[in-house]
Amino acid sequence: MTMPAAQRPRISHGGQALLKWLDEMRESQPVWRDGFGIFHVFRHADVQRVMADYATFSSDINRLRPGGDPFSAGSLMLTDPPEHRKLRRLISQAFSPKMSADMKPRIAELTEELLDDIEEDEFDLVEKFAHPLPIMVIAELLGIPIHDRGLFRTWADRLIALHVDDPTDVEIGRMVGEAMREMGEYVQTHVRKRRADPQDDLVSKLIAAEVDGERLTDAEIVNTSCLLLLAGQITSTMALGNTFLCFRDAPDAERAVRADFSLLGPAFEEVLRLRPPLTQAARLTTTDVEVAGTLIPAGSLVINWLLSANYDERQFPNPYRFDLTRSPNRHFAFGHGIHHCLGAPLARVEGRVALELLLRRFSEITIDPDAELSYYEDPMFGVKSLPVRVRRAA
Repeated sequence: MTMPAAQRPRISHGGQALLKWLDEMRESQPVWRDGFGIFHVFRHADVQRVMADYATFSSDINRLRPGGDPFSAGSLMLTDPPEHRKLRRLISQAFSPKMSADMKPRIAELTEELLDDIEEDEFDLVEKFAHPLPIMVIAELLGIPIHDRGLFRTWADRLIALHVDDPTDVEIGRMVGEAMREMGEYVQTHVRKRRADPQDDLVSKLIAAEVDGERLTDAEIVNTSCLLLLAGQITSTMALGNTFLCFRDAPDAERAVRADFSLLGPAFEEVLRLRPPLTQAARLTTTDVEVAGTLIPAGSLVINWLLSANYDERQFPNPYRFDLTRSPNRHFAFGHGIHHCLGAPLARVEGRVALELLLRRFSEITIDPDAELSYYEDPMFGVKSLPVRVRRAA
């Protein structure tokens, strides 16, 4: 069955209409072909299968628009094995879970600095805290000057503003490339500086990384750094804001976390499940394949609905409930398979550290009930601003 893409709800007013539509699609059309000929996959088991089978479902979607995005060459997100395997081994050597764990004290310092600057009791949590913190963390990690963080936000906002109805449109690659060009040139200059004068930062480690005699090219280092600058700030910003949207809807969960901060780990995982910052992941079929009884021809774009899979009652009993005891919690906020997000350990460390210090600083954090919240367009799931009222801890 084919329906016009315009009939699909967008994220707005907390995404309730979209979630209802996803519930219906999981039941009636687990694989749906839209008006652009794009196939959408909704159930947890099917999304897991697609994301795990890289031979049948390629991540190299630029084949749909060759030459459109000059900054996609050597991108970890858009490559398949064996190229992806080589890239991931080299990048993982530099950007390891240990490196993320070692950032914990510095993340705490940056968090405290931002909280010290908040003097008012009514403020925008995104503007004052959730947005600047991830930028500062990523800049510190890469060794890029924190004072340039205004540029990072400009570049991220430029990309987010690109509204895409048909990802197969050849113009999309050109538009993305144009939005990325300034950031790519900025990072390239930084890479050249680090080649000449290595420091104790991630860019220097990426330059030095070597596996079986292979090293990363400048283009691969630039693309990796750009990906971290974008994904690190956008997704972490949304995750921090989404935490308080979840707490608003599940006040008992917030009270439990405040009484026992060891619950912050499972709480953050539930936030990521219920409000994943990225709602979709695209793949391209390399051969004819059947998913949930639907034949998908070779060369078709497939959209995996991470948000839908995270609410699939076949995997998550009572999926709309914020459950601090949910185990296992196999959500797809960080993807799945060989493209599982390399930045997941850093995102978890950052989220837990920042949230604990924020909750300790303010005994109450209440979203302004009169504020009309504005959401980013999907595939993002987060608010552009979050006006709050706080009570400071004694």
